[in-house]
Amino acid sequence: MDQRVFGRVLVAVDDSPGALAAVRVAVALAAHTAAVVRFLHVGGDGEAAGALTSMGRGTGLATRSSDAAASLLRHVGTVAEQRGVASEGASGWGHPAALVLAEARRWQADLVVIGRSGARGPGRTAVGSVTREVLEFADVPVLVVPRSENQPRTE
Repeated sequence: MDQRVFGRVLVAVDDSPGALAAVRVAVALAAHTAAVVRFLHVGGDGEAAGALTSMGRGTGLATRSSDAAASLLRHVGTVAEQRGVASEGASGWGHPAALVLAEARRWQADLVVIGRSGARGPGRTAVGSVTREVLEFADVPVLVVPRSENQPRTE
């Protein structure tokens, strides 16, 4: 089997336990297949930031959000570097699923890796709305990674 089947792996990242588990799995996969990893951080759609700014309370919110995204991308880049995996980072603002799907097409990803963010239990979905939308509309395989065993359950 060709080890480069997944030569370009796009990973949706935020600071959630599920996303960080997805980073670990994607980097491990890339280490075995010589894939390049692209970490994509997507900020919210901006409605809350816009509302706060219009009320005079959002000053600096975009800067703080941008700084936090850059810090997260540096962290996950270090995770990849420690395993000898080539990686790059990108960030954007908008509807998370739409941006992940657009980036997967634009960058010509072979695989999208995303964390399972939904809470499980009676009346709860197994995956969050972003993951569900990516699964439904992706043009390439999607790997959904559950949180690791040592992460607390929200049931």
